[in-house]
Amino acid sequence: MRTLRNYLQHRFNPLHVYCRLLDFGFTQRVAGRMSAIYERFIYRMYAGE
Repeated sequence: MRTLRNYLQHRFNPLHVYCRLLDFGFTQRVAGRMSAIYERFIYRMYAGE
């Protein structure tokens, strides 16, 4: 169970999301804005912060 939790924490980390958006072809500016919005409104709600 710990392995799954670590995997999900890594995959849903805002920095990981940012890097994947860059891989999909988004500019740094757009990827940064999208990952910041993701962190503020989605990640923090589920991460319990």
